[in-house]
Amino acid sequence: MENKKIIVANLKMNLSKKEIEEYVEQIQTIQTKRVVFCPSALYIPYFLGYDYEVGIQQISEYSQGAYTGQVSSSQAASLGLVLTLVGHSECRKYFHETEEQIHKKIVQALHHKLNVMLCVGETKEQRDMLKTDSVIRKQVLGALKGLSSEELNHVYIAYEPVWAIGTNEIPSNRDIEETIKFIKHIVKSKLSFSDIPVLYGGSINSKNIKTLNKIENCSGFLVGGSSLKVKELCKIIEVAVKE
Repeated sequence: MENKKIIVANLKMNLSKKEIEEYVEQIQTIQTKRVVFCPSALYIPYFLGYDYEVGIQQISEYSQGAYTGQVSSSQAASLGLVLTLVGHSECRKYFHETEEQIHKKIVQALHHKLNVMLCVGETKEQRDMLKTDSVIRKQVLGALKGLSSEELNHVYIAYEPVWAIGTNEIPSNRDIEETIKFIKHIVKSKLSFSDIPVLYGGSINSKNIKTLNKIENCSGFLVGGSSLKVKELCKIIEVAVKE
């Protein structure tokens, strides 16, 4: 079976202009459309025109207007970007994004032909209280409600347990596999869509990627901190995309 996994590199709010210039020069060895870089919006132009794909970390729920500091889906699409992250746990936590706002952002993105990567996941407290499934059900259905099968064809889901992001703690392969299975079941049973791609994210690195890559129902990886180091990222890509 052909390996169709994708890697999404979320650089978050990192790197200076000089560091970005050096970073872009170093990643020219990456020649595959199955790697998507999501730099800070300010640096997106540095990444355009190469063999990999480029996305954006965040978009507005509005189409245009007096929303200082925001970036619309139409603006992102006009640059040739292919994907936007939506609902990342950091945006939910620090910017208090609601399910309704996340839904509106997805609708905007799909209207302007951007693919969407919806991030879902539970906190440590929720996990300890055995609420993982209920939390993820609410996040998935709240974000994707009312979308058609054609629209869902352009949606990915990234399972990112909040407690695993940047902590070097990750669930077992079995736990990840079960959660991915649950997400696919929710989408199929409640939204009548049979095969949505689900990725894993959270403390991925070159040491654990071989183990994580054995998860059969995982469609790829959303990489955070490890994507800031080109050699580290290339090792992850070598395993996940090329094996």
